[in-house]
Amino acid sequence: MRQVEALRWTSAPAPVLELIDQRVLPRRMVYRRYTAQSGAAGVARAIASMVVRGAPAIGVAAAYGMALEAARRRASSAQVARLALERAAVILAASRPTAVNLTWALARCRAAIARERGDARALAATLESLALRMHAEDIAINRAIGRHGARLLPRGVRILTHCNAGALATAGYGTALGVIRAARARIAQVWVDETRPFLQGARLTAWELVQEGIPATLITDNMAAHFMQRGQVDAVIVGCDRVAANGDVANKIGTYNLAVLARAHRLPFYVACPLSTIDPATAHGDAIPIEERAAAEVTGHAGRTWAPREIAVANPAFDVTPARMVSALITERGVVERPGKSRIAALLSG
Repeated sequence: MRQVEALRWTSAPAPVLELIDQRVLPRRMVYRRYTAQSGAAGVARAIASMVVRGAPAIGVAAAYGMALEAARRRASSAQVARLALERAAVILAASRPTAVNLTWALARCRAAIARERGDARALAATLESLALRMHAEDIAINRAIGRHGARLLPRGVRILTHCNAGALATAGYGTALGVIRAARARIAQVWVDETRPFLQGARLTAWELVQEGIPATLITDNMAAHFMQRGQVDAVIVGCDRVAANGDVANKIGTYNLAVLARAHRLPFYVACPLSTIDPATAHGDAIPIEERAAAEVTGHAGRTWAPREIAVANPAFDVTPARMVSALITERGVVERPGKSRIAALLSG
């Protein structure tokens, strides 16, 4: 099995963060390098431009961005370094608004900064250690999600997945694709929808499954109902970018479509997510900010335009699936069926 590393960190002789440029996959495998000179602003641009994407991966990348900014300020006074790190956190937080893992990771960084009483060099060491720990934690969390989710799937199961919730979207292994990896011996078929307009399914999920030899078939987004109607789909498994306190789920645009279709065809609709994606401060899905992305993502792709220049374009990057349509959340602590406010509160308190 080929190991996919969306993020790589090197400490010596100088700190370097390498990110797979997911905009050019699967045509090319290119790592972009971010150094102390790039600082947090460089990582924020990588997140905003989708060099790196996927809620867990964004969170870990942001932690590394803070570590790079701290390394950049190693020769400064502690006061100057702290002010620079607070500005860096604000810049990173603004890079993508929907994925709560980003603000969760930055909150952990801010807490570590508040606890550190040493000089700027001590701050840099603390933030580098934290980022490395978060990276390792995410991989372990994803493997636990995979183990719990695999128990839900019967032998010969045919799964439909949306967007990319694999190793590329995390620090490694994946959430929705982590379940698929853990259950690979039971899987007869993975339907991969292309995920318009950025084509994360066609470009990224399909690529990951091909690397590992997991049987998969690519379909366009509007084919899902056809295959469900013919009895060729047994379950839908997706990742997510934020879960509200009541269980509403924000994920890549088109997820709600699949939840409606799954409900109509009496199929289970599973959401794989780490606890860091659950946001108890957001009461319900209507309160989740929905990122609006550039019109060019809809009017064409890879430099080619097929729509008239005069046409108005809407391009929300995410939609919200109501909790009542989610069969279960799959987390590192286990499976929560029919998620709602009380069950999510119990999960978080456990």
